[in-house]
Amino acid sequence: MIVRDRPSGIRLFFAMRGSILGQIKWTLAANVALAIVVTLSHGRLFDYKLVVSALPFSLIGLPLAIFLGFRNNACYDRYWEARKLWGDILLRGRSLARQALTLIDAPAKADKPDGDADRATAVDIPADDERRRMVRRMVAIAHALKHQLRGTTDTDGEVARWIDPAEAAEVAGTSNQPAALMLRMGRDLQTCRAQGRIDSMLTASIDATLSGLTAAAAACERIKSSPLPFPYTLLLHRTAHLYCFLLPFGLVDSMGALTPVVVAIVAYTFFGLDAVGDEIEEPFGLRPNDLPLDAICRTLEIDMLQSLGDRDVPPPLQPVDCCLM
Repeated sequence: MIVRDRPSGIRLFFAMRGSILGQIKWTLAANVALAIVVTLSHGRLFDYKLVVSALPFSLIGLPLAIFLGFRNNACYDRYWEARKLWGDILLRGRSLARQALTLIDAPAKADKPDGDADRATAVDIPADDERRRMVRRMVAIAHALKHQLRGTTDTDGEVARWIDPAEAAEVAGTSNQPAALMLRMGRDLQTCRAQGRIDSMLTASIDATLSGLTAAAAACERIKSSPLPFPYTLLLHRTAHLYCFLLPFGLVDSMGALTPVVVAIVAYTFFGLDAVGDEIEEPFGLRPNDLPLDAICRTLEIDMLQSLGDRDVPPPLQPVDCCLM
């Protein structure tokens, strides 16, 4: 995700990082080239003069701009909702770590006197403790959801390194890894409840956190699997291109030599609005303006490890183009 200070002065016109110009440059260049040809030929095709009034463009231009704006608003709503959902996942992950480590008692140890088992600090939590597994599994859920939404394969083992090898092998064969990991969260909570390490009311509060995580993941899946209706996008895409490529014929008689300049400005606006909608409609990808899911997962890793008392934590992902919660 690109986050930068707004350029000022003349730099505003030459800023390329984060600009949509890279995606529309060839279409825009073709449109301007056509405008130059129309200007040089004064709108003539061989010996026939193409007479096109500017009135149709005035009638179509305003509705086209309004509908492009509506589509971009709908796309931005999807983008912002996705960002809020990942912020909610980060929030509930922190809440889960706090609840697991403070509401669930430590398992009884034979070498400890009665009453000392529940006073173990986060550093003292052994690897086979359900509390530690739940906290670390939270990171695995975030990475699994990231790959599911992006449609990528976890070749770097980002999920497996946070859970037991046996569990990783079982989860790898499922079609929905986040849901499979959440099911194991519930089983660990059930084990703690059966052992009497947490009462029913506190169990319900942790289960509510798990349910909230499941709901956020399902909402992200809904955004991923339900794009804007294609006929609506196709109609605006076709109309914008027809409008811009026919515009030189309607302006050449009134604008003369300035026709390519005016066409370039109008085409940049309409093509840019169309491309911006495509850019933010799918917020989970790997393009520069998509959500910084890697940085959010890294933030969750740091929070979970520090909650367990681990001092060997990875550095945060904070490049110039990165945005966190």
